[in-house]
Amino acid sequence: MLSLKCFPVLYLVVCCSAFEGNISRKCMQDTKMFISDLNMEKPREYAVLMYDAFGKMGSDFEGGNINRPGSPHECLLVQAHNFSGQYCQVILNQDQVKYFVGICVPDSCDEVEVQTLVVYETFQYKNRSMVPPIPSVFLLDSSQDVYMTECFAKSVFPDASAMICLLVCIVSTAIPLGATIYTAVLKWKRGREILPGTAITFKCNSNHYGTLPSKDIPNSSKNGSAVKENCKQECSDAEEVNSKKNYLYTVLQGLSLQNWVSGALSTRSMKGSYSSLNGIRVLSLLWIISGHNVQLSAWNNLDNFKRWKETVESNPLYVLAYSGPVYLAVDTFLLLGGLLSVKSFFSLIQKADDTMSVSLVANFWFKRFKRIQPLHLYIVCLCIGLLSIISKGSFWFIVEFGIDNCKKYWWSNVLLINNLFTTADMCAPWTWYLSADFQFYITTPFLIFLYRRSKYAMIAIATILLLISCLVGALLTAFLQLPVHQPTTLAYISYFQYYYNKPYTRYGSYLVGILLGILMKTKKGDILEHKWQVVLGWISTFSVMALSVGLAYVLQEVPQYPSAAHAVYQGLHRTLWALAVAWIILACEEGYGGFINRFLSLKIWVPLSNISFACYMIHPVLIILYNGKQETSIHYTDLNFFYLFMANLSLTVILGYALTVLIEKPYLFLKNSV
Repeated sequence: MLSLKCFPVLYLVVCCSAFEGNISRKCMQDTKMFISDLNMEKPREYAVLMYDAFGKMGSDFEGGNINRPGSPHECLLVQAHNFSGQYCQVILNQDQVKYFVGICVPDSCDEVEVQTLVVYETFQYKNRSMVPPIPSVFLLDSSQDVYMTECFAKSVFPDASAMICLLVCIVSTAIPLGATIYTAVLKWKRGREILPGTAITFKCNSNHYGTLPSKDIPNSSKNGSAVKENCKQECSDAEEVNSKKNYLYTVLQGLSLQNWVSGALSTRSMKGSYSSLNGIRVLSLLWIISGHNVQLSAWNNLDNFKRWKETVESNPLYVLAYSGPVYLAVDTFLLLGGLLSVKSFFSLIQKADDTMSVSLVANFWFKRFKRIQPLHLYIVCLCIGLLSIISKGSFWFIVEFGIDNCKKYWWSNVLLINNLFTTADMCAPWTWYLSADFQFYITTPFLIFLYRRSKYAMIAIATILLLISCLVGALLTAFLQLPVHQPTTLAYISYFQYYYNKPYTRYGSYLVGILLGILMKTKKGDILEHKWQVVLGWISTFSVMALSVGLAYVLQEVPQYPSAAHAVYQGLHRTLWALAVAWIILACEEGYGGFINRFLSLKIWVPLSNISFACYMIHPVLIILYNGKQETSIHYTDLNFFYLFMANLSLTVILGYALTVLIEKPYLFLKNSV
């Protein structure tokens, strides 16, 4: 007796009868037509195109080539008589291995219907499933469980939140551009030396205050007094109009690009700044971009992920691309943040005649809030608005996840508390640093207040805070068996949920920066007076840095039990790294930096440092967008990712400069123009 599977159309009719009630008539008819036309002796052209768009298993499964993305572009080209092609992804579980398969189905079917059709193995060609399981030669269990199904529409009109965000981005960019054009036109009309309203004021003064011709003034003293009063009133009105024009002009000047286009590329350091910080800031940023360039791809997009892990994960030579100790460069940024917060607060105290007040502290906090929020919120709007209207690729689910998070939790970015959330509930996850930095920034005035009252009290409180930060990191690592190396898949959630971006584990580096800032602002002379101090300091610095990186590879394996070695390393290595960088800054400022100081103080770092904040904010968007638009998996080689890094870096610098002069600087310095 012949099996029904020998007759694909008949098999489809019989098998579908059991679940046809859960599928619309239109979807069922179109699916039957597709299967029938595909299994004809001479398949129809559209059916071949749909079949070709299905994801198929490729080579090197053992190396990590698990996903079968298919071809979204080819699927969307399908135009049958009654329907169009719709690209969907089916996420499957098989023998504890999760992977996705791209399929092409009629656009009359929704996600639930597609999932039902896949479960019942409806899509058959020549008696074989077009979504076959991974062969038993690789996985013993051949049964598949459908985890979820997602379908991509050809074009999705953005929802209200996306439209609002797009409008905010457009208006935010248009205002500085409009101000630039307006002020340029005014300067062209009136000359560079004459401000708007000057001619009006001069005319008023010359004609009404004692310079009017005598024939215009009546002989009667009564009439003369009336004329003078009229003149004064007219002049007062003119000055009021003039004042409003000057106010508007100064506001527009503060927003216009003329002030920032050349300044952002200047190679001159600000007076009183620490010159070595420019190089440290830029090199740390390059390390972060390099790490994100590889890791954001490695976690989702690589077709040789297992071989990549074998080659890169255990090799310290790849630390710049892989960041085994997990972004020590961020701790460098936190150190710089603490150092510069002290410098800024001492400057405010000096302007206030060496007095501290509640209003001064509030102004200090608010200045920081205004410093970071315009560009920060612009990036959040960009993630919601721009990414919602871009056509999707095979790996767009990563981007979609980020868009949904931003729509739900954007308010946590506004309040600068998103680092207190889990990674799954975070909008623009890389912005956790801004929230942590601002939370730490709030503590700077209190420590300086303590220092001004009693140095010993400040040292005692700072020591307690430092110990708490180190101890919490150590205890969490011990009891939750957290990794100290780049987190594995199993440890990923708990590592970021409880440790990585939390203020109680990352305060140590910022506190070191605060202490360094107080030391450098209050010292009477050089701290380093003997050569042995310098030699010992440099040897200790290089040793600490080497151990901070190297021990992460020694302790790479995540223990299944509380490990004292892992706990001690996790609790101390970030603070020790910050201390090492603090020494470099101190030695450079006191003239013991040598060639290191000359390198870090090169003028080439200054313009890159000027745009570093914008570069940090925009570079993950570029990487995520590139990865999400891919229709095939990325193959890792050192050369491939070096080129990818250079491309992302180039675009980051270009867009970072544009965002600096369009968003960051105009809205930051607008307060100085008002």
